[in-house]
Amino acid sequence: MRDKQLHTPEGVRDIHCNEALKKHEIQRRIMAVFHHYGFLDVQTPTFEFIDVFSHDSGTIDIKNMYKFFDSDGNILVMRPDITPSVARMMATGYHHENTPKRFCYLGNAFRNIESYQLKLREFTQAGVELIGIDNEDADAEIIAMVIQSLLAVGLKDFQIDIGQAGFFKGLLEEAGLDSKYEEELRMLIDQKNYIAVEELLDSLELDEAHKKVLLDLPKFFGDVKVIEQAKSTTMNKKALAALDRLEHIYSILCDYRVEQYVSFDLGMVSQLNYYTGIVFRGYTFGTGVSIVDGGRYDTLLEEFGHSAPAVGFAIIVDEVMNSIERQHIEINVPSTDTLLLYNRKSRTMAISVADRMRREGMRIEIGMLDRDLDENINYGKKNNIGGIMNFFSLEEVELVNLETEERNTVDVKSLF
Repeated sequence: MRDKQLHTPEGVRDIHCNEALKKHEIQRRIMAVFHHYGFLDVQTPTFEFIDVFSHDSGTIDIKNMYKFFDSDGNILVMRPDITPSVARMMATGYHHENTPKRFCYLGNAFRNIESYQLKLREFTQAGVELIGIDNEDADAEIIAMVIQSLLAVGLKDFQIDIGQAGFFKGLLEEAGLDSKYEEELRMLIDQKNYIAVEELLDSLELDEAHKKVLLDLPKFFGDVKVIEQAKSTTMNKKALAALDRLEHIYSILCDYRVEQYVSFDLGMVSQLNYYTGIVFRGYTFGTGVSIVDGGRYDTLLEEFGHSAPAVGFAIIVDEVMNSIERQHIEINVPSTDTLLLYNRKSRTMAISVADRMRREGMRIEIGMLDRDLDENINYGKKNNIGGIMNFFSLEEVELVNLETEERNTVDVKSLF
């Protein structure tokens, strides 16, 4: 019992002062990019009815959700993914509006994953959803936003891999593969388990040509040239249309001047089967998993009774933080400007000065001078405080620059 009092459960952790400041700054920069693109903040509940994340919606497997009952016997879940929550909100709150909606959000999601995967079970997502537009320009804008967001937090060496769910679905259609096998095949391909993929295809008795195309999906990885190579493998209209769209998206990304951050991975098939068009993931050094996941989901809102195309993404803030730390990227965070000390006689004056300085936008820590000044100097240095104002009398105040250790005594009246 006592051990559990002192420890956090598997997959969650405390975030301490300086790290919390850095996380806040990273989130601020990302959200600023979202706002500059005209996206507006929304918030959805931390827990929802389990129906929002049902199997039919193509979201996270139910076994990976945190589930509990409310007092009325309803099954609730901690949201494992924020996109379905936004889709529900759109369907219930904006169903009479036909104009496009630009939503952005920042919040925590929860997944009850196996402990051996060494992933966080509570993690922060910063994301956007562009609802009501179905064209290449919307897809390209979303990918450009991802890139600008990662650049804004200081990352430079990263890559956005883009795939196309429509290409994969077209290949399955051409092969005559029953849709009931699609989810299993998608999961195996997403896990890069190609031995199991081959065994599954063998059991379905596919002809060698279609089997080879599906097994060769990982080979279609690289620059824009792989799209043309992929076109030679299929005659399916759905698959070819998906590839044409990818080429158009790339052309627009060139207009955004971000093509150097983009590659194509036609073997990318997300386990979230609500994706219907482009799918993409962002990778960088310092983390073994993607730092961004996104794509087009034109049928998800239909699950909530509202038909509208949509495209979006979520940045996993915690993984971005890991990458920034391991790449030794400096994130400047604000610290306390001044430690203001006083005794009983000078308390009223010191509090008045502190209030004025705070109104001017400064960060002021205030406290009774109940220990040696040198101890306060050491405390200030340890906590990156800029300086100390020591109101040791009603007439004079001692100023200490903690960077240079220079000390000056000035008349209190000079502060007013």
